[in-house]
Amino acid sequence: MHALYKGLNKDGSDETTLMDGVPPLHSVDGAGAGALHSVLYSREKIDIPSILKEYITLMRPKQYVKNIFVFAPLFFALPLGNPAPLLNALVAFIVFSMTASAVYILNDYCDVENDRLHPKKKFRPLASGKVSGTGALLLMAGLLLISVASCLAFLNVQVLALILAYLAINVVYTLKLKHISLIDIFIISSGFVIRLFVGSCASGMELSYSIIVMTFLLSLFLAFAKRRDDVLILMETGQKMRKNIGGYNLEFINSAMSMISSIILVSYIMYTISPDIIAKHHTDKLYLTSLFVMLGILRYQQITFIYKNSGVPTEILMKDKFIQLSIVFWAISFLTIKYAGQWFA
Repeated sequence: MHALYKGLNKDGSDETTLMDGVPPLHSVDGAGAGALHSVLYSREKIDIPSILKEYITLMRPKQYVKNIFVFAPLFFALPLGNPAPLLNALVAFIVFSMTASAVYILNDYCDVENDRLHPKKKFRPLASGKVSGTGALLLMAGLLLISVASCLAFLNVQVLALILAYLAINVVYTLKLKHISLIDIFIISSGFVIRLFVGSCASGMELSYSIIVMTFLLSLFLAFAKRRDDVLILMETGQKMRKNIGGYNLEFINSAMSMISSIILVSYIMYTISPDIIAKHHTDKLYLTSLFVMLGILRYQQITFIYKNSGVPTEILMKDKFIQLSIVFWAISFLTIKYAGQWFA
């Protein structure tokens, strides 16, 4: 092995031995220079796809299924031959999704310590440390700027006002109101009602009072089921996943869910047989679709009470085939009865 320097130390030893670990820079094949360069200037490779994946996960795109309520006014009105309302509703869906993602990021940022104790939430990007707090806040700010700009460019002031109201309510919820039992789930349910109004203002379709009430009750039902999962975790592990979990117990949640589910079903039946709806849809047979509403509610109660798996409603809706088929058959039967009544009237 060639040496860069050769001489004698004071004790007479060969100084060349000190250089054995360094490849010669003047080697014929140039490998020595390359090796030394890699030692001096080596940097850890940045896995950009993995980083982007974590930031996308931080936005919780799976939760966007909730924003389908933006299309609800359009579904019940269903203006055929006019694509403008549908396009506006689609833009509203995207805008609301970005705003909701910003809210989720703020919530994760404020709850990062509690999430690290949760058996499932500890794997979230912020709680696991895969995304920094600064990066999360920058993403949140960017999403809010894009959503506001999109409202001003493509939608209207009414939608922007609703978006800002949703944002303000959720900021207060994240900082304070989420720690007050009952108030927390009522605020969650109000978010679904805001989604309805966003869809209505964006598409120009009117909302019926019955749809507003049923949406609020349905979201309240799902929120109680989610709190039930937190109560079960407290009973099994002794850990409080929420500061306000002391305001809930299984008996209270079970009775509340049973009461709300009954009101939802009765409200829907009353909606389908009301004179205004019969006149609007030109049929008095829409009550038949209540069969699938009942099936969907009972299935969700089965998942909650028997299988004890109601912590993430969106995952249930996306994975449970029974509920998916109930929704699909409800929609098909609703549209079929509605237009059959018009065609054969």
